[in-house]
Amino acid sequence: MTVVEAMTGARRHTWLRLCAVSDLEVERGRAALIGSTQVALFLLRDGALHAVSNLDPYSGANVISRGIVGTRADAPTIASPMYKHVFDLRTGVCLDPQGKEPAHLRVWPVARRGEELCIRWEE
Repeated sequence: MTVVEAMTGARRHTWLRLCAVSDLEVERGRAALIGSTQVALFLLRDGALHAVSNLDPYSGANVISRGIVGTRADAPTIASPMYKHVFDLRTGVCLDPQGKEPAHLRVWPVARRGEELCIRWEE
């Protein structure tokens, strides 16, 4: 469902409704499919919502939604269930590349509209 459409420079973005916030469990990921892109959704204990790529850049598997939610300092994190790389849920940056080349998860802006979770999708 399209919530709002706008133009930003040459790109068009749309706020998409993905699910009701009540469909999410605290600190348990859920995967959503938008076209051919898998998005991992997270609801944290403080009520914060996050949307990142479900694709683990190190293993190539769509498993991030099955990872372990945690924190590093003040950063909310997700640890991949494959090789245990830890990513910042706010920025997508890998905080623990374990000697591999730095990689990151794509991050989408999230909005709560009433009881609905929406993400900003760029086309």
